[in-house]
Amino acid sequence: MDFEPSPRSQALHVPLQRFMDDLVLPSMADWHRYADAGVYPLDVIEPLKRRAQDLGLWNMFLPSLRDDQPGSRLDHLDYAPLAETMGRVPWSAEVFNCSAPDSGNIELLQMFASPAQRERWLDPLLRGEIRSCFAMSEPDVGSSDPTQLETRIERDGDGWLVNGRKWFITGAAHPACRVALVIGRSGGGAGGDDPHRRHSIVLVPMDTPGLRIERNIPVMDHQALEGHCEIVLRNVRVPGDHLLGEEGAGFAMAQARLGPGRVHHAMRSIGQCELALELMCERALERHAFSLRVGDFANVQDWIAHSRLEIDQARLLVLRAAWTMDRRGNAAARVDASAIKLITAQLQTRVMDRAMQVFGAMGLTPDTPLARLWSWGRALRFLDGPDEVHLRTVARAELARAKTRRGANARHLRRWIPVPP
Repeated sequence: MDFEPSPRSQALHVPLQRFMDDLVLPSMADWHRYADAGVYPLDVIEPLKRRAQDLGLWNMFLPSLRDDQPGSRLDHLDYAPLAETMGRVPWSAEVFNCSAPDSGNIELLQMFASPAQRERWLDPLLRGEIRSCFAMSEPDVGSSDPTQLETRIERDGDGWLVNGRKWFITGAAHPACRVALVIGRSGGGAGGDDPHRRHSIVLVPMDTPGLRIERNIPVMDHQALEGHCEIVLRNVRVPGDHLLGEEGAGFAMAQARLGPGRVHHAMRSIGQCELALELMCERALERHAFSLRVGDFANVQDWIAHSRLEIDQARLLVLRAAWTMDRRGNAAARVDASAIKLITAQLQTRVMDRAMQVFGAMGLTPDTPLARLWSWGRALRFLDGPDEVHLRTVARAELARAKTRRGANARHLRRWIPVPP
């Protein structure tokens, strides 16, 4: 396995890093000024988006981009280090049109949208003119098992009628969000009794009568500007051509967007862990306690060393998942995708916790990014599937492999011989 980024990826990384240093970081104060006032900082982001597009730092996440679509056609392995760099400033991915949930929605539309759906939704998303959200999880069922989803998508003459309640829908409060990809139970399809063939996805414009944003739910006592929203859909009617793909194929389509998205999330998390480690080391060199620098204490050195080793280990695991997707397809990396989602979310909370401890009480305040990043890492242990689901996926794969090799290790076992009394 060769994880070396291609020359093209390396060539894009140089201007990306310069863009982050020269334009994104100097905009942080303005971004926070808007954010602290509860206003989405479009005045900060939109000019940066135009600059990024002019420089070709645009739609870097999508290997299937066509020649007539705007952006950089990078495979997953080449995009991974760019995602890590963007991750150091969580809001910066939007500047390059590489932010979730749009990246996953764009991939879904690229694979399954009709020509009319491409023109109305995919093309504006690729140009960065609109945003989108993916409405899957629900308050009344364990959404880690999507076969339980209760939102109904029913035929209504020549259209579809949608009824249900969704929550923690990321991006729904963004001022440019124009469409929700809603997954729900539908009566048709060719799945019969197969629970994985009972759901469909419809494209619901956000201004459709009956769709209401009930609230923007705070996560770890922080309310995201783009929203993690509770959405109510009451007799929401959309035309028949708003069905994405085939009826009954919603579960399979939702799965199709997960693998690459997990690489993106994981690498952004690693970038945030790298930032936390750098801040931790700087603080350890500057702060004094008991006549010593904090960095001279053995336990702090242990935290620093463990953080470095764990970050590097996680990065290698993510790069292996990206390498597998590029060469063998997303399905071949299913277990790896679960593993990196689990590992990097847990890593983020560990590294942030250590950095906050080194900073002292300051680490709990908005004066550093650490508390906010810790909160996001903790939330990621639920978002896109809780830890337990991913552990189950990995364990099942191991047990399935063991069944095919049953008895192969018998020679390593010594026969039990009774010990004489």
